[in-house]
Amino acid sequence: LSLFTELRTGNPVTWSGSTRGPLRAQPVFPQLENPPLPTWIAVGGSPESVVRAASYGLPLMLAIIGGDPLRFRPYVDLYHRALADLEKDALPVGVHCPGHVADTDEQAREELWPHYRGYVARIGRERGWPPPSRFEFERSTGPDGALFVGSPETVARKIASTSKALGLSRFDMKYSHGTLGHTQLMRSVELYGTKVIPRVR
Repeated sequence: LSLFTELRTGNPVTWSGSTRGPLRAQPVFPQLENPPLPTWIAVGGSPESVVRAASYGLPLMLAIIGGDPLRFRPYVDLYHRALADLEKDALPVGVHCPGHVADTDEQAREELWPHYRGYVARIGRERGWPPPSRFEFERSTGPDGALFVGSPETVARKIASTSKALGLSRFDMKYSHGTLGHTQLMRSVELYGTKVIPRVR
């Protein structure tokens, strides 16, 4: 990451580390049109990673895949404290969460559930998690869950409340879930862009 933060400036790089040979006034190609390259640091829930993002002076992107998104408020506060302690300018915070938008709440849940179940079960086998239950899925799609699933109105309301509570300036929705079909994905993207975002703004 330290090398990448140097590369993103677009300036010739002098750097040394432990995993590759040193660089001395090395030009960077391709040249950046408008340096520095915009970069956010993704964090999944480690306080050390939050402080590391602040130490590099880069915006924070919280990757939230389970539980109540508002439980990440302490990480947001830690990030702002770390920036202040390091005498760095205030920087934005964003959230990246899974979601699916359809015309109604019920349609969105029914479309997503079998694909979400298969996707999470596969990842769970690799990480030692049990397969998800329908009850857990329904709870996660509710107001206090990390799945932003429902009608445009429901998803917009959840994004707006999460953004306000965490002080967000950016929200990214992960809309692809395993085997969910192309038509459903494109409809979700369409509704997100034409119905959800205008409501949140």
